[in-house]
This record gives sequence, structure tokens and C-alpha cells, in this order.
Amino acid sequence: MKIAVYGKGGIGKSTTSCNISIALARRGERVLQIGCDPKHDSTFTLTGFLIPTIIDTLKSKDYHYEEIWSEDVIHKGYGGVDCVEAGGPPAGAGCGGYVVGETVKLLKELNAFYEYNVIIFDVLGDVVCGGFAAPLNYADYCVIIADNGFDALFAANRITASIREKARTHPLRLAGLVGNRTSKSKRDLINKYVEACPMPVIEVLPLIEDIRVSRVKGKTLFEMVGSEPSLNYVCEYYLNIADQILSQPEGIVPKEIPDRELFSLLSDLYLNPIDEGRHKNNKENLLGFTTI
Repeated sequence: MKIAVYGKGGIGKSTTSCNISIALARRGERVLQIGCDPKHDSTFTLTGFLIPTIIDTLKSKDYHYEEIWSEDVIHKGYGGVDCVEAGGPPAGAGCGGYVVGETVKLLKELNAFYEYNVIIFDVLGDVVCGGFAAPLNYADYCVIIADNGFDALFAANRITASIREKARTHPLRLAGLVGNRTSKSKRDLINKYVEACPMPVIEVLPLIEDIRVSRVKGKTLFEMVGSEPSLNYVCEYYLNIADQILSQPEGIVPKEIPDRELFSLLSDLYLNPIDEGRHKNNKENLLGFTTI
């Protein structure tokens, strides 16, 4: 099973991906996480350091694939999760999609691409071109990470459009959306969006300071639980996500909302709020009841 994780930059994709990888490993799966970002920090909380990238290793070998071994590019992370960082071209030059393609090509050359039960592609930011959409060519499922903010949902909608486009020629489905840093009682924009653009909501992770701190510490929540057992409840969120993924959901091919409609849909929630008390009183008056 191959899963591509997408979402707006800074939304917490890498932290979420790493914890999902550990959760899948705890369920007995052999997991590989591939970071698809030139920052090459996707697997930082799994390894505790910035591992060498595929592109750097290829450069050091003058792109002679036959001189590269698995241990040169695949690094062991916490909990038995294997880690790869694709890396990327210099800022302002080259194509991220090319690097992802080279990464998959090398892993196939090493007979490593098919050795895992689950491969997670952690992909940078919004889908702005075909290059950044390249991991969708290899994925069975896409998982979108978003919060209850306008920008995150606007990015989610663009990702949705990419999934629909790729699903024309690839066996790709959207597994669902994960709400990050979002209270279950304050997810009005998410609710409005998935009502207009139907998709499963896999889980909603609340705003928990320890999740942010884990990134700074270079540890997953599962590793932090060893010294802070009170965090065990946070791990249950990720285990729930893992269980839903392993159930091999049918998934959907979503239909994105046109940009202007999405702007209106989300902004109207705040520009034209409904006063629930006044709405109730008006309804009762219309029905002939006396409001006290």
C-alpha cells in the first residue's frame, strides 16, 4: 500500500506522517517513509537528524546507480520505520517531480520499493504543478492534512483537483482528510467544506502543544511516551488513523469546488453568521409559539 500525504505548507504533514508511520509499524507493518521536499526534513522526528538525500548520494556517485547500495540511502528510524529523503534541486532550479521519479527509480533498482507493506510519501505544500503531483503517480491513496483555516482548505481543494485528474489514469483514491490542530467542537470551516465537497474525515487532531514540541525535539509522540506516559492518549489518534488506512477503505474520487465558489462558501460563514438564538426565536414565532 502506497500513501501520499498532502496539505498546505506548515500544516504539520511531516509530524503527522512520522507518527502515522510509527502507528503502522506498531500494527506489525513494514513501513518506509519517503520525504519529498527539498528541505529534506520529513523524517527528522524518526531519525533525530537530517539524513543524506537520494539526490546528494546520486551526485556523489556521479549518477552511477550501480555503485549505490540500500544502506547508502535507506536509514533506520525509530520503531523500525525505514526512512528516505528524496531531496531536491537547488532553490529556483530544476523540478521536484524529477527528483521524486529518480528516487522511485533508484529504490526499484535496489529491489527495495516492493519490500514494504506500506510506503508513505510526505509531499511538500500545495500542488502547484505536475512535478509536485508526481507522488500521486505511485500512490494507492492520498491523505489530505488540513486545519480549520481558509488557506489550508483552499490548498486541500487544489489537492482534490489533482487527485481527480490523476485518478483518470491511475488507480488512485482519496482516503480522506485529517484535521490537524483543530478542536472537534470548532471545525466549522472543515464541516462546511466536506459538506460541499464530500469526503471522509479520518480523524481530527486537537491543538496539543506536545505535538509541536515533538518536532523541535526530533522525536515522535510514540518515543516521547517512554518518558511522558501522559501522552499515550495522543498516540491513540495516530493509531486510529493507521487502523482506518489498514482497513483498505474504498476511498473516493473527489470533485473539487470552483475557486470562487469556495471563497464564497467559506467567507460567508463569517461575513453572514447566523445568530442561532435569534434564528430559533424567529422560527418559533413563525410556528405561532410565544418566545419568553
